[in-house]
Amino acid sequence: MRHITPKGIDLIKRFEGFEAHIYEDAAGYPTIGYGHLLRVGEAEFFAKGISHEDAEALLIKDVQVAERAVLRSISVPLTDGQFDALVSFTFNLGSGALQRSTLRQKVNRAEHSDASIEFLRWIYAGGRKLRGLIKRRQAEIFLYLS
Repeated sequence: MRHITPKGIDLIKRFEGFEAHIYEDAAGYPTIGYGHLLRVGEAEFFAKGISHEDAEALLIKDVQVAERAVLRSISVPLTDGQFDALVSFTFNLGSGALQRSTLRQKVNRAEHSDASIEFLRWIYAGGRKLRGLIKRRQAEIFLYLS
């Protein structure tokens, strides 16, 4: 199976940031570590927080879910930058967002220049346009086109 490169992991870590204790993300979901969305029953497990090492291990497991989603959804060859950008996008928004997106359709038609613009349609959380998501999408575009 194909994996995200260290550059892609760094992008995710930079934009997710590390939080040792449970917090609500911009969309109001309980989260910990590097953007790990808590599942039912995990709140008690993480009640005392998480170490950097455990958060990184959890990030790798979460990223693998996003990698598999990208591999299932995209049928054309991708450069490392394209793959990393799509994995970051999917990690952040979920596989459903990738699956139903015009971004996926354009990537699968190898319309890479047009596809890169589609990232900027995904800059809202909780009904609000967020500067952090704009910066993340711009970084994903840069990586996608590299």
